Amino acid sequence: MFAQSLAALQQVVTPAQASALRQAPAALALWTQQAQQWLDGAEDGIARRVVTLGDAGYPASLLQTADPPLLLYVMGAPAFDLTQLERSIAVVGSRNPTAQGAADARAFARTLVEAEVTVVSGMALGVDGAAHQGALDAQGPGTRPATVAVVGTGLDRVYPVRHRELAHRIARHGLIVSEFPLGTPPLTHNFPKRNRILAGLTRATLVVEAAVQSGSLITARLAVEQGKDVFAIPGSIHSPQSRGCHALIRQGAKLVETVRDIFEDLRFDTAGLPPGTAAVDDAPAHGDDLRGLLDALGHGPVSLDALGARTGWTVAQLQAQLLELELAGEVARLPGGLFQRQTNA
Repeated sequence: MFAQSLAALQQVVTPAQASALRQAPAALALWTQQAQQWLDGAEDGIARRVVTLGDAGYPASLLQTADPPLLLYVMGAPAFDLTQLERSIAVVGSRNPTAQGAADARAFARTLVEAEVTVVSGMALGVDGAAHQGALDAQGPGTRPATVAVVGTGLDRVYPVRHRELAHRIARHGLIVSEFPLGTPPLTHNFPKRNRILAGLTRATLVVEAAVQSGSLITARLAVEQGKDVFAIPGSIHSPQSRGCHALIRQGAKLVETVRDIFEDLRFDTAGLPPGTAAVDDAPAHGDDLRGLLDALGHGPVSLDALGARTGWTVAQLQAQLLELELAGEVARLPGGLFQRQTNA
């Protein structure tokens, strides 16, 4: 496969590696056939491409990484390609975010796209899916894709399956990218590997929520190794989903509360930001009781027992008032019998 002689290759790799590089992969013929069938099966409004390392359409930012993929399978809107990501942010986080974390991911992504910044994520459950959805909610007749999904399977598969409709929307208004051959199933070790592409394609990485052992921290580490900025949204000290972000901030990631914080740090023009990018608490028009309950909730997860101690209300009173706030979208019910106030990012 390589034109260099065996002796030339052995100057930069081991003899075993040099020998392997001189041999075509056993599955090459099958991969080529599958790729051609996939390219021929493109549907109206969704283009399919295979972009190799030497193509003009290969993203320059990936060429600067330590291990750029040799080729990329790309599917999406015909008007877009991977060279249009000079203004892009990776938005990543927990697969099991709090309600506030998912809302923050949607809100930040929506504001980024409204300001002509592409949102790149991994189409996983949780924060990834919320970020893609927020980006698509804001998509318009822009000059770059609203969102790009970098996935850990072949592009002839959708994982997780429940994101099938989301994947179709992304393909209509953005791009879906994979380095893995068609037919590749959702293998566990492929997802950390694809994170280097997430970090490599983008100007910076925003971590919304992440546990200490989260895959999102892999993306953040890879971004730092590539000399990119990492931003993290702080959360409650009582929330396990916030501990990864707090660890990143202690290690030097930039704490952000608004999209404006990101723009100022990256020296993007803030004039393009729409109104309402500040994280302010717009108090709803409630009576004194509900206003007092919202104050007692604070902004972290809290149990009924703790709320009872703060307010002096009975469990029955709390449940009735919390239900009203939950129906209004101002309070979310969390696993473990906890409640959390939701605010606009």
